[in-house]
Amino acid sequence: MKKNQVSVQLTIEGAGCASCVGKIESALKATAGVSNAQMNFADRTVIVTGTAPVELLIGAVESAGYNAKHIDSSDFDEVLDEKEAAERDYYKKLVRHTVIALLLGFPLMVYGLFIGEMNVETPIERVSWGAVGLLTFAVMLASGKHFYVGAWRGLLNHTANMDTLIAIGTGAAWLYSMAVVLLPNAFPDMARHVYFEATAMIIGLINLGLALELKARGKTSAAIKRLIGLQPKTAIVVRDNQDVEIAIAQVLQNDIVKIKPGQKIPVDGIVVEGSTSVDESMLTGEPMPVEKNVNDEVVAGTLNKTGSCLFKATRIGKDTALSQIIAMVKQAQNSKPPIGRLADVIASVFVPVVMIIAILSALVWLNVGPEPTIAFALISATTVLIIACPCALGLATPMSVMVGVGKAAELGVLIKNGQGLQTAAKVTAMLLDKTGTITEGQPKVTDIILTSDLSKTAVLQLAASLENGSEHPLAHAIVESAQAQAISLLPIEGFEAVTGLGVKANCQGKSLLLGNAKLMNDCGVEFKAQVSQVSALAKQAKTAMYLAVDHQLVALIAVADPIKSDSLAAISRLQEKGIRTIMLTGDNAETAQAVAEQVGITEFLADVMPQDKADKVAQLQRQGEVVGMTGDGINDAPALALADVGFAIGTGTDVAIESADIALMRGSLHGLVDAIEISQATLSNIKQNLFGAFVYNTAGIPIAAGILYPYFGLLLSPIVAGAAMAFSSVTVVSNANRLRLFKVKTQA
Repeated sequence: MKKNQVSVQLTIEGAGCASCVGKIESALKATAGVSNAQMNFADRTVIVTGTAPVELLIGAVESAGYNAKHIDSSDFDEVLDEKEAAERDYYKKLVRHTVIALLLGFPLMVYGLFIGEMNVETPIERVSWGAVGLLTFAVMLASGKHFYVGAWRGLLNHTANMDTLIAIGTGAAWLYSMAVVLLPNAFPDMARHVYFEATAMIIGLINLGLALELKARGKTSAAIKRLIGLQPKTAIVVRDNQDVEIAIAQVLQNDIVKIKPGQKIPVDGIVVEGSTSVDESMLTGEPMPVEKNVNDEVVAGTLNKTGSCLFKATRIGKDTALSQIIAMVKQAQNSKPPIGRLADVIASVFVPVVMIIAILSALVWLNVGPEPTIAFALISATTVLIIACPCALGLATPMSVMVGVGKAAELGVLIKNGQGLQTAAKVTAMLLDKTGTITEGQPKVTDIILTSDLSKTAVLQLAASLENGSEHPLAHAIVESAQAQAISLLPIEGFEAVTGLGVKANCQGKSLLLGNAKLMNDCGVEFKAQVSQVSALAKQAKTAMYLAVDHQLVALIAVADPIKSDSLAAISRLQEKGIRTIMLTGDNAETAQAVAEQVGITEFLADVMPQDKADKVAQLQRQGEVVGMTGDGINDAPALALADVGFAIGTGTDVAIESADIALMRGSLHGLVDAIEISQATLSNIKQNLFGAFVYNTAGIPIAAGILYPYFGLLLSPIVAGAAMAFSSVTVVSNANRLRLFKVKTQA
């Protein structure tokens, strides 16, 4: 998104069909200042990116024939409550419409099937059916008014949608029937049939289908509700040395917040006093509580387990990590994978095509059909119009995306866009950065091998004192190791860092050297007896340093970046899926090979620079691979951006997360495999939905047009078509909800 551009979310009213999606998006994209508009038909919301004011956007939607309302994303809880209340009211209204229509339509249908004829032959029948016709008209207004209003709006905007099909279908049936009642002699005897029951039943059944779909759709936002539910309503802050419980919205940045055992953390912050353990599983998927001490970060929505502590609020309101995650999930649920955009295109042209087919069908029946041709023409045209509505087609993708993205969020996988969701399912080659992805990313001292009478504690004290002034990652590992053992550091004089070799200084009148073989060689220290030990350590992916005192070698200190405990199992899961796995690292070949062997990777690239990683991505893409890249560092950003799908380890840098398509909130590579499995399950679900919708429409239209009549005497009733159309949407929504039961494969 360009600078100064913002994303605005609108709820849309009156969009009854997938073909509305293209019209609304087109109207918004044609508005000055709008760079993109993406509508989620399942959720009836649209996200607009650009600089156009909200009033202009709402006006654009209204000019297209729909109503829009702005959603203020700063308060998800309130927005969701309002949306749920509106949906509850709409659901009740749909049920009421259904009952009213079926109370008339069902008895009429039973009468026509089992009791009597629905023909107009006598004056009494004219009066009786005329009264029924007026009653049907009242039902059309009471229960079907929204269809006719929608169709009229579409007409004014020179467009057609689901409402158009229903309005034309039911309107034609009613008008024909009333014409028979008013002018029976104008029709042949066999054509004096009324279809009031069809009108009422179609309106009732489609309202019922919409109500069931709405009920099922409500379940798809469960993930968002759970995320919102993580944030407590109040917080205890320390003001004027007093504990004050205030609403979460009143917490200010830099407030000192008190947290007690069993409480949820209200805002993001840094611990300033005390220690505790925090359950972050709802955000990261990681089941084990995390210890929090002074200077550690705590995140809003996570659960404090055992201890009490004070922390300083650093991020509040919509800036908290939880709020940003909710916004990210919400945005991803609105985004469309490429397969969804194809469905939208098809849906947008479906309605006009169907209307043409209905007209052609009627013409065929009128010209070559049996008597009464006009009745058969009416039935076939009406049935085609009703059964062909592409509602299920429009729901097929967004429903699956909503559920899939929400399910992923529950597992600590943040899918940032529909493109990433779809592409992750197709990855054939996965590049894995070593440091911080396969390994912990924090080197630790692993071995101290003595070559003198000094103790290991004394060696560590000298080495840590010497390295205390260095910024090198290996130096941090040595100092942290000394601090962990409560070893005090000694004063150092004449510190000098020798680039690429090591460090030297004086301590308590002795000269100290710590570095590699070249430094020892340059300073005349004898070390050849330890060369084989250093080589053996290197084969274990450990970096060995020589420590010399007064030019006498006293010890070898080995530092290594430990491999994460579950990297081997996660990589095995990845390889079991047939995905080519390649490790990238800036380390030398010997260390790279040692790490690769330990995690079961046979293909690796050592001594790589950031651009080398991007080049490797491009090379694999040229070979026809669908490339995934997983990393955590700034140096991974170019490769993450270039890859077909980028996976950022959530414990990494913001730059890496920003560059990736999918962020893994926990540091484990199991999250990567989980993301791929969720992606595959979601894509499979989308295909099932699309297949069902396409089959339904493509098979339904010829049958509705009467293709089976010459062979089997079968002509579909408009009532059956209305029921089938309504329940096809319910089927799609129900299938999408199956994803809520998705479970990742067992983690070894």
